[in-house]
Amino acid sequence: MYAPAVGRGMDFELDGNSALVTAASSGLGFASAQALAEEGANVAICGRDADRLEDARDELETTAAGDVLAVQADLTDPDDVSRLVRETVDAFGGLDHLVTSSGGPPSTTFLGTDEQDWYQAYDLLVMSVVWTIEESHEHLLESEYGTITCITSRTVREVADGLLLSNSVRRGVIGLVKTISREFAPEIRANAVLPGTIETARIEELVESGIERGTYDDYEAGLTELASDIPMDRLGEPRELGDVVAFLSSPHASFVNGAEIPIDGGLLRS
Repeated sequence: MYAPAVGRGMDFELDGNSALVTAASSGLGFASAQALAEEGANVAICGRDADRLEDARDELETTAAGDVLAVQADLTDPDDVSRLVRETVDAFGGLDHLVTSSGGPPSTTFLGTDEQDWYQAYDLLVMSVVWTIEESHEHLLESEYGTITCITSRTVREVADGLLLSNSVRRGVIGLVKTISREFAPEIRANAVLPGTIETARIEELVESGIERGTYDDYEAGLTELASDIPMDRLGEPRELGDVVAFLSSPHASFVNGAEIPIDGGLLRS
């Protein structure tokens, strides 16, 4: 099993840098914020649920080497996004690294999806990233270290059953990352990470949905089935993605730009 380095073990040279990680009250966003915070960065996180956000901030502060800021915000509201970036910059005096994350849209099929579902998924998965980058760009440009890392999904390359909206809409983020990696370079680097099957609350929801549909007999059977095609023979852990995000934000990744990096245990075939 994966064991993250304790404290400052990896030394990605992020001391005193400032990072904003969206949708970071749990899951992959939280794991990314945790990795950055333990590497010495001042980290701002956001979420919609005030209680869960406060709990996430408290947990981050137990191991953070820098400061932690928690801002309640809805990423599908551009005014909230603007306020989020402004409060981050005000608190830390600038912004060096942006990490975009979001919750996943509901599991659905084409015939079970209405027009409003499509619009909501687009705002959640694509426009939230667009708005956050728009608000952050001038601050990242002023930084010596400006980076953007977008957390997407392996579904941008291989579709997953029952995830119509994720399969379809997330691909827009890859096109966005590829484009800005050229437009913003060399001052700002932009990359995407493509998590595979990582055991988060999202995966728990998908397994429970599979149990309701009769696909899995129970939760453990669901996890076993999800891991059956993964060469590493297990699901990933959130911090395994978080450490890659911290690396991409660091000067150690200074020539990595426009990349789409799978973090999936070898599941993707191309």
